Amino acid sequence: MNDSISAEFIASLKAMVLEAVEKDAPPGGLGDDEPLFGPEARLDLDSLDALQVSMTIQQRFGVRMPDSKETRRALASIAHLASHLVQAGKA
Repeated sequence: MNDSISAEFIASLKAMVLEAVEKDAPPGGLGDDEPLFGPEARLDLDSLDALQVSMTIQQRFGVRMPDSKETRRALASIAHLASHLVQAGKA
């Protein structure tokens, strides 16, 4: 993970994602590099959840993710999302 990304920013992204998908953190918490989607993901998120998260990101940070490949990459994990937002200049 990028060293310039603060622990506070990571924690706020975790809270934002969990709030957007209306889920509680999994046992032991949500790991920075833990997959958010797919067979190994503990949150069991689906495409509707991805839409909810991307809409929340747009509202909170003003970052649109119109490309589905970009969205999949950015939402692979909290660490990927943080890096995406840093690259977009929003963190």
